[in-house]
Amino acid sequence: MSRKELLKQQREQMIEEDGIIFLDNVSKAYSTGAPALDNITLHINRGEFVFIVGDSGSGKSTLIKLLLRELTATSGSVYVMGSNLARLKHRQIPKFRRNLGVVFQDFRLLKDRNVYENVAFAQRIVETPAGEIRRNVPAILATVGLAGKYKSKTSRLSGGEQQRVALARALINNPSILLADEPTGNLDPKNSWEIMKLLEEINEQGTTVLVVTHNREIVNAMQKRVITMKKGVIVSDEEEGGYIDEEY
Repeated sequence: MSRKELLKQQREQMIEEDGIIFLDNVSKAYSTGAPALDNITLHINRGEFVFIVGDSGSGKSTLIKLLLRELTATSGSVYVMGSNLARLKHRQIPKFRRNLGVVFQDFRLLKDRNVYENVAFAQRIVETPAGEIRRNVPAILATVGLAGKYKSKTSRLSGGEQQRVALARALINNPSILLADEPTGNLDPKNSWEIMKLLEEINEQGTTVLVVTHNREIVNAMQKRVITMKKGVIVSDEEEGGYIDEEY
């Protein structure tokens, strides 16, 4: 093995051991030519709780899509759980995504199925044995406070309850990382805080949590790590940070 290859191997081992997410000088340009991300470097350790904030068009959604391998970087490298995502073959992507839980603002539930079936669906995709599904689904529904709603159609649930179903579905396969994209965007303040409390509890159990949000009150109150983006670059990265209102 050449010295260059050895150094590369050592670097990738360091990334895998010391961080669960690492972006190395990453840029992403769309067909218009304008950069959605402009040469950003970001390191997130296992077990961190991180808010990602910024105005519309700041690059937050592009960042999430890169981490999900929905997009690939124009330049630079994206590592998640030690894997260089640019090297993933198309057939490897579904297996990679099993380690990620994702919660969206619009819930994305199966409207024609009940709560139990929505959550069980995520386990059937990964071919979990039926007996395990029957044990796992009630357990995760109890965790998110929906033990008594398993037979309910999702269309009959409140917004807060629907987001809890989405959260249960995201967690059922014990992901290493939970990505939450505006998880409180369609919720009232009471339900927003209940969802954030659940995310904090999940994080305390060891799951790395990234939350994209515009909710200033929640960000300022929770005092977690806050990464602020503007026009495709990271303008601030603060431990126990808050929502930054200054112009950059």
